[in-house]
Amino acid sequence: MPPSSLKRVSQLTIIRIDGKDQRVIYETDERIEAPNWSPDGKWLVFNSQGSLWSIPAHGGAKPKLIPAGEVKSINNDHVLSPDGRTIYFSASGHLYAVPFAGGQPRRISNEQAPERKFRYYLHGVSPDGQTLSYVGLEALGDDPWGRTELYTIPVAGGADTQLTNIPRPNDGPEYSPDGRWIYFNSEIDAEVPGHSQCYRMAPDGTGIEQLTHDERVNWFPHISPDGRWVVYISFPPGTIKHPADKDVILRRMKPDGREQADIIGFNGGQGTINVNSWSPDGEHFAFVVYPESAK
Repeated sequence: MPPSSLKRVSQLTIIRIDGKDQRVIYETDERIEAPNWSPDGKWLVFNSQGSLWSIPAHGGAKPKLIPAGEVKSINNDHVLSPDGRTIYFSASGHLYAVPFAGGQPRRISNEQAPERKFRYYLHGVSPDGQTLSYVGLEALGDDPWGRTELYTIPVAGGADTQLTNIPRPNDGPEYSPDGRWIYFNSEIDAEVPGHSQCYRMAPDGTGIEQLTHDERVNWFPHISPDGRWVVYISFPPGTIKHPADKDVILRRMKPDGREQADIIGFNGGQGTINVNSWSPDGEHFAFVVYPESAK
């Protein structure tokens, strides 16, 4: 079949931590990204076409739009509050909150000095539901991606707290379910630019520990609600940042980095598992595969 007759589709997929019980619950020609699993286990939330959508976690139904008022360009950085009532998300460089059923979003993030060209990218919410963890991106000269540091901000709004001061790319800050750690990926120890690895640190930014040490490029460590496992996405050696359409591997490890092992490999990358997508019982997690199809 000639390559011109093939296109990428999106498959919203569920799998067990041991790689068994893999199920595609929704397939579409549209680009969908970054599933979250609702705390009651009933729903998956993802972004597509600049909007948020929900779909039953068991599949068998079409996605429903989650209205977000006048806020557009919602990206793949979104999380659900621990009680499942609120979706926090990033759009156009700011952070917002909207009820799970939809509505007019409330902006959480602050206005920064224009010369900073500062942008907010959400990744986590604390177990008590009071604090968001995010990536703060600040331009340096002509480089719009000049500096990426990790921060927190109260969900009610308030002061930004900078956690890291690392002049190398950092991303994906996410709280552990016991609140003791923030997991993230960074190039802090990289000998080659773009060679990100997985780390964790205390919620105040101290005590940084490296968890992965290999030749692959490792991103977005997501810890299960029961605190037993971490799933992360592993890109081929030499990958820069976290692009789409790569031969990626989803890997697992214990919270301290032990027992690293492959779960499944496929075509994916950007959008596959940018945010935490664990089922509330810690048995399954959701992700997006982007295979070629003759559709």
